[in-house]
Amino acid sequence: MANSKHHLALLIPALFPLLAFLLICAAEPSVAQVKTAASGAASALSPWQAITPFAAADATFTNLENGARIETPYVATFGLSGGWGLAPISSPVAGKSGHHHLLINRDLPLDFKQALPFNNQYIHFGKGQMETVLMLEPGDYTLRLLLADDKHLPHFIYSKPVKITVTKSNRNVDPKSLVKAGISLKNLPLDGKVAALFNVQFHASGLNVAHKSQGEKNTGHFRLTVAPQGGGKPVEMNFVNGQTEVWLSPPAGSYILKLDFVDNTNPDSLLAAPATAVVLVHA
Repeated sequence: MANSKHHLALLIPALFPLLAFLLICAAEPSVAQVKTAASGAASALSPWQAITPFAAADATFTNLENGARIETPYVATFGLSGGWGLAPISSPVAGKSGHHHLLINRDLPLDFKQALPFNNQYIHFGKGQMETVLMLEPGDYTLRLLLADDKHLPHFIYSKPVKITVTKSNRNVDPKSLVKAGISLKNLPLDGKVAALFNVQFHASGLNVAHKSQGEKNTGHFRLTVAPQGGGKPVEMNFVNGQTEVWLSPPAGSYILKLDFVDNTNPDSLLAAPATAVVLVHA
């Protein structure tokens, strides 16, 4: 019995590195794991498209960080993750959809079963907008995004609080001059070099995003085409549920990304000029 206890005492420390390795593998999904999950997920996933490696969905500011110092007017842009999509309040849509709200110097509501109020601290974007022009006076502010449904009932989809300082208000700048209708690809490095699993965010400025099924005039949805530069069949992805980002995992190589904004009432018509980018995917 004494020998058995002695051997066990020697064995347990030797197992610690193996246990640590297994815990790390379980906590951080690899590209292979994400691809495997994607292959078993909904059939809506296209080739080279991966499911998000994060369990939670978030609303995010895509051009504001905590501690930012800005001058106003300032165009703040919004993002939405986890497969959720934007939908105007004009008609209800089932599933993972909603519209953004900007909370200014307000905490999250205590009761998520109460509709959000309409005032200058709760700014609603019920048309499917992805941005706003901040017109705040100089001072310190806390901003937060919160997604809600067509009845303005909050979802548990929100951003972390972002504390900003407005250093100057440029009253001679026309806010309308800062918004030009168009689309863009975001969250890509300047040199175009990306990992085997990478995220691409879409942005629509001066345009409204909606589910295609809503059939609402003057709204659109994003379509992304990924084409190998060396030749090969392009992969097209239609985000008809108002999604504004995608995770990609194509084979190593160079690709051209082309983003379109498709008219929800006429699929043969585009509401903006395409946006393009070239990425180099590492193995």
